[in-house]
Amino acid sequence: MELALYIAMLIICAVLIILVVIQARTAGMTNSDSSSIYRTRRGLEKTMHQATIALAVAFLLLALITSLPIFGSAG
Repeated sequence: MELALYIAMLIICAVLIILVVIQARTAGMTNSDSSSIYRTRRGLEKTMHQATIALAVAFLLLALITSLPIFGSAG
């Protein structure tokens, strides 16, 4: 079970890194008009944003679970 949690953390971490890098690239390609600073996300951009938040929360929870004293004990 402990190994499965660590593998899940690695997979979530890799996907999270990829999502953040993709979002950083597309942010520079937007219009530089000062009136469009506050714009709504739509379509794929909105889905990627929500997936990033969900994966970050999942990663945090897995990190907290694996840091419990029941994991990593010699026994």
